[in-house]
Amino acid sequence: MKNTFKNLSALTFVTILTVSFTNVEKEKKEVKAENSKVVWKGYKVTGSHEGTIAINSGSLIFEKDKLTGGEFVIDMTSINTTDLEGEYKGQLDGHLKSDDFFGIEKYPTAKLVFNDVKSTGKNSYAVTGDLTIKGKTNPVNFTISIYGNKATASLKVDRTKYDVRYGSTSFFDNLKDKAIYDDFDLVADLEF
Repeated sequence: MKNTFKNLSALTFVTILTVSFTNVEKEKKEVKAENSKVVWKGYKVTGSHEGTIAINSGSLIFEKDKLTGGEFVIDMTSINTTDLEGEYKGQLDGHLKSDDFFGIEKYPTAKLVFNDVKSTGKNSYAVTGDLTIKGKTNPVNFTISIYGNKATASLKVDRTKYDVRYGSTSFFDNLKDKAIYDDFDLVADLEF
């Protein structure tokens, strides 16, 4: 009986040690860029414009089906306006790609890295991350929902934190109806 108790105690001790020092397996799931979509929307005094932007690469990291991290690289050269056509579309696309806005020749990509992920419900998470645009990195907070092999995220970005000042009343006076609001929205529909 003493030997059985000792063996059982030793087995329990070894099991506890093994579990304590076993790393939880992380699974990195690559985002299928061709099946994913990022929509942007910018606002001005007289209305708004919207369009799409492509994902270069991206991944979400899971531990036991719980989101724990992620990282995305965005192709800034793919900025595309979807609410205009013809000459006006070409002008706005070109202006957004210029140094007045995102300066894509010098900064062809932007990057988002998840730093902290907290579950807020069965399929939803609050994320704190670092967003880099035009070589400037700032913290952002956003929500993401996961359903099977799909995810939806939405965030609001203050463009002035990334030196995108054109038409901003934060930097220029007397813009009147030419003013462009500092915040723009991004909504991502992802497949992985």
